[in-house]
Amino acid sequence: MTTVRSAEILAVGTELLTPFRLDTNSLYLTRQLNDLGIDVRSKSVVPDDADELAHRLMVALDRVDLVITTGGLGPTADDITRDVVARVLGLSLAEDAALLEHIRARFERRGMTMPETNRRQAMVPAGARLLDNARGTAPGLWIADGTRVIVLLPGPPREMQPMFETLVRPELEKLSQGRKVFRRVIRIALRAESQVEEIAHPIYSRLAHGSVPIETTILGAPGWIELHLSARGDQESVISPALDAGVSELAAALGSSVVSIDGRSLEEVVGGILLSRGWRIATAESCTGGLVAGRLTDVSGSSGWFVGGVVAYANEIKLESLDVPAALIDEHGAVSEPVGRAMAEGVRQRLRADVGVAVTGIAGPTGGSPQKPVGTVVVAVATPHRTTVRTFNLGGDRPTIRQHSVVAALELVRRALLADAPA
Repeated sequence: MTTVRSAEILAVGTELLTPFRLDTNSLYLTRQLNDLGIDVRSKSVVPDDADELAHRLMVALDRVDLVITTGGLGPTADDITRDVVARVLGLSLAEDAALLEHIRARFERRGMTMPETNRRQAMVPAGARLLDNARGTAPGLWIADGTRVIVLLPGPPREMQPMFETLVRPELEKLSQGRKVFRRVIRIALRAESQVEEIAHPIYSRLAHGSVPIETTILGAPGWIELHLSARGDQESVISPALDAGVSELAAALGSSVVSIDGRSLEEVVGGILLSRGWRIATAESCTGGLVAGRLTDVSGSSGWFVGGVVAYANEIKLESLDVPAALIDEHGAVSEPVGRAMAEGVRQRLRADVGVAVTGIAGPTGGSPQKPVGTVVVAVATPHRTTVRTFNLGGDRPTIRQHSVVAALELVRRALLADAPA
């Protein structure tokens, strides 16, 4: 039996080489294949050029067990995938009468006559197995070529994903011989990637050479870091304890900056703490423009602990809707710890919440000064017993500063909640 351990993905379509269309299929397939313990060695976007596609396909077939193509199975002249694959493998193409009638019937059910160009979709390479497309006219193809497998999938994600999940994945599970990838994720907030690396590297470099080899990847974004731990094999009873031990060691070394070790996002963790206490939270936002409230309400069930929010962009809204004293703004400016404190306490009182979180800052690119440069952001959290305020000096462009501010606000809420735990 063919064993599939490595794969390459070829996304076919000139449109994917423009700024107007994003190749999301390769990301989806990579995750699916990795879950089956299949290493994706390469991903390529290939134009609608027969010679180029043939070259990429031959290179791929020389180095991996599985090649998956997406796109190029339509009825038009630039849909070349089927023809090129047949040419490279030396397979003849023939019209499949039953498939042609199936495509024709699909048009008739919609009250349409099938265009003759759709006959191209009924051309099948010799020996190929058809993969039914429940959502379109382009069938997929499964071709076994010695020890290699070539799978041709349609380009539209709404057609490709169901086809892969129902028809391709079950076959690949057999060919991967039960080998899977087991994962754990550690989420860390308000630590620089270099800081995390300095602490984590001695640990994860050792884990990579353990009896169960564990791979660790660091992913960073404004305000947060993720450590992804993974191990491949077919014995979950051996692999899972090794992963859990690695996670525990890393989490202990990283300390209080660890948000979760169970895959939960920062907003889910915050929501879980609030729900467990029966507390509710309200937001007051200036430079983030409602992004903090948006992240909190992304969590299913947030209506049980999120009250609402005020986007107080203009100073008059801070005065009228949050009861911020005008004297504070006059003396300290809108971006200041006294004003942030007043905003958090004001929204907590106004919306009758247990917790109020406020963000005020300068996201840029204009509005900064030598005393308060672009990236100056104040976050305040008011809980039943105390108010915590912190000033951040964030780098990056406007979107980066705003996103980092959201993480800073949610993390300060998490830490304030832990510090204000009921006796």
